[in-house]
Amino acid sequence: MQRFGTLSFGHYGPLGGGRELTAGDSMLQAIDLAQGMDELGVNGAYFRVHHFARQQASPMPLLAAIAARTSRIEVGTGVIDMRYENPLYLAEEAAAVDLISDGRLALGVSRGSPESVVRGYETFGYTGSTDPRGADIAREHFDLFLRAVEGQGLAERDPHSPFGGGAGLQRIEPNSPGLRSRIWWGAGNRDSAEWAGRMGVNLMSSTLLTSADGRPFDILQAEQIDAFRAAWREAGHAGTPRVSVSRSIFPITTAEDAMYFGGRDDGDQIGIIDGIRSTFGKTYAGTPDELVEQLQHDAAVREADTLMLTIPSQLGVEFNLRLVESFAKYVAPSLGWTPNWEGDVRDDAVAIK
Repeated sequence: MQRFGTLSFGHYGPLGGGRELTAGDSMLQAIDLAQGMDELGVNGAYFRVHHFARQQASPMPLLAAIAARTSRIEVGTGVIDMRYENPLYLAEEAAAVDLISDGRLALGVSRGSPESVVRGYETFGYTGSTDPRGADIAREHFDLFLRAVEGQGLAERDPHSPFGGGAGLQRIEPNSPGLRSRIWWGAGNRDSAEWAGRMGVNLMSSTLLTSADGRPFDILQAEQIDAFRAAWREAGHAGTPRVSVSRSIFPITTAEDAMYFGGRDDGDQIGIIDGIRSTFGKTYAGTPDELVEQLQHDAAVREADTLMLTIPSQLGVEFNLRLVESFAKYVAPSLGWTPNWEGDVRDDAVAIK
C-alpha cells in the first residue's frame, strides 16, 4: 500500500434529535474535509455515486470544486454507474475536471451497484437492455466513452459551417492528454477484473465480491487482483496499472472513537446482491497497533497500491479529519504509505499501448 484516501458515500438526511444534514451541507463538508486531508498528505478523496438516493449523484461539480481548493490530493469517483451516463458528455466533464486539477482525476466507473429503484437508468432514457441488470448498456456506454477520451473523431464535420468547417471526423472538446491512463473500472468479480485488464484500465476492486466459497474476502480479492494483472500483461499493455481496495478501518484513540466503533471488528459477511451470493469485507476497529498487525495480514491490502477508507461522512468534518489523521500518523506508515508531498499521483500514470 503506497497511498491511501477516503471513500465517501455522501449520505445526507435526518440525523436524529431534530438535526438534518442537507445535500448542500454534505457537499460543502466534503470540500472542507478534502482540503484538510490535502494538508495532511492524504493521497485521494473519492466519492460513491448513486441515483435516486440521498447521496452524491452528480460528482463532477464537487470534484472540480475540490480540485480548485487543493493542490496535491487526487480527486475521483468509486464509482460512476455507466448505465446512467451520456458517454460523450461524461467525457467532456471528465476532461474539464482533469484539466482543472492538473491531472489529478481518478475516474472510477462500472456497471453500477444495486439501486433503490427498478431499472432507474431507463428513466434516464437508456432503454433496450437485454440484460436484467443493464450490463450491456454499461459496456456500450463505456466503449464510446473511452473512444471519446482517447480523442477519436466521432462527429462528421460540416464543410459549410461558419465555425471552421472542414472534412472528416471531429473529436469532442475539451480533450485532456493522459486522461485515458486515469480511468478505473470497478469490478465485483474475477471476470470483470480480467476484462478491465484486457481493456487497459486501472482496477477499483469492489467493497464486495460476487463469490462465496468459504474463503476469506481478502484472499478472494487478492486472487481477483492477480487475475487482473495477468490479463493486463497478456493483452500487451505497457506500464503498471494501479489497483485500489476499500476497507472500513477505524483507529480507536479516544473515548469518542470507542463509543462509535468499539467492538466493530465483525469478520466477513455473506449476503445476496442482485440475486448472487456475495462476500463482504470485514470492519477493522481497534488500537493503531492492532490495526497495523491485522492489515499487514490482509492479502488484498498488501497487493493494492491504494487503500480507500470508507468514512462516516455524517459525523462531520472535524471527526473525520481526526479519524484520517490518526490513520496517517499511527497506521499508514507501517503499511508503506507515501504522503502526497513525497509522491505525485501524476508521476505514476500507466502507459496505454
